[in-house]
Amino acid sequence: MFIRRTKTRTVGTQDHYYTFRLVRSVRIGDKVRQRTLVNLGAHFDLPPAQWPLLYQRLDDLLAGQSTLMDYPEEVENHAQRIVAQLISRQAETSLDADDKPSTSDWHSVDVDSLQLVRPRTVGVEHVGLWAMEQVGLPALLAQLGLNSRQQAAAVGSIIGRLAAPGSERATHRWLRDTSALGDLLEVDFENYSLMQLYRASDALMAHREAIEAHLFGAAMTLFELQPTVTLYDLTNTYFEGDAGSQEKAQRGHSKEKRSDCPLLTLGLMLDASGFVRRSQVFAGNVSEPHTLAEMLSALQAPKGALVVMDRGIATQDNITYKTAQAVACSWLAEQGYRYLVVSRERKRTFDLASAMTVTTATQQPVHLHKVLSEDGQE
Repeated sequence: MFIRRTKTRTVGTQDHYYTFRLVRSVRIGDKVRQRTLVNLGAHFDLPPAQWPLLYQRLDDLLAGQSTLMDYPEEVENHAQRIVAQLISRQAETSLDADDKPSTSDWHSVDVDSLQLVRPRTVGVEHVGLWAMEQVGLPALLAQLGLNSRQQAAAVGSIIGRLAAPGSERATHRWLRDTSALGDLLEVDFENYSLMQLYRASDALMAHREAIEAHLFGAAMTLFELQPTVTLYDLTNTYFEGDAGSQEKAQRGHSKEKRSDCPLLTLGLMLDASGFVRRSQVFAGNVSEPHTLAEMLSALQAPKGALVVMDRGIATQDNITYKTAQAVACSWLAEQGYRYLVVSRERKRTFDLASAMTVTTATQQPVHLHKVLSEDGQE
């Protein structure tokens, strides 16, 4: 067997790239043909100088022979992965027409002699795929125009963040070295480059609004819930570099105490049941109160929805303002929304004697005291 480098052209643009295949020469009649054993993909990165070692290691593994030499780690990793693919394909071709294993290939195995090689996790991956199917996300990604490799990378990125939260680099390492998600999807994540995960994240971001609307609608249908607006909050994150090409990367007040770096502000609106209704990326120096109207308008939140805001959002400009007739009016109330906010007053008026006491699920007493404002609002 040997590795063959093949030049492939992209349909439409006529750009070309190279792919690698593990092939074997076989004699058919009086002619010698080359049969592809495994498609190694376009990102096969083992240096050609180590290919002879790879051939030797593959022969040893396929023959079940022990080795007396230590192969380089990259050679061993490639060899183990390729052998696993070859064995999987051999098992598929050994099925007869009734999809039953051929009894002629059965052998007795001493289980005490087995060694665990390249163990993988599969539990959380299986649950994640099942949940994605329930809300129709794989079908949606296909409808949005993502090809099969982009869909697999997107699913891998999403489930990777669910199972082992981290960066794209950490997710890429998890997919290659730890997870059996590739086996469930019938793709080889070891042939996926880190850049493909970055591109998958870009594709998800480009279709963010369609994905959020679809997932929220699916959640409401599955759980028979009525949509409401309950919580709106902001946070921010920072860039290590200057992020000169990012218009929204601006310096501001960092919640991670990194005001020396350009920031991005992330807005998130949740439903009463905790499902995400909408997210938005704002400039790093945006004033938190000024984002509320924009988010509610884009969300098309139903009238009468309850908006819960934290101390940063609930400024006097958002809650009340005076018209030309000097009449205090709530902006949210004017738009038809109800609201629940944290008071910014330093001195709070609270009459414990007239308060109502309720008990929480954890048997903790909570005292409630209703106070009416000048316009009759609670």
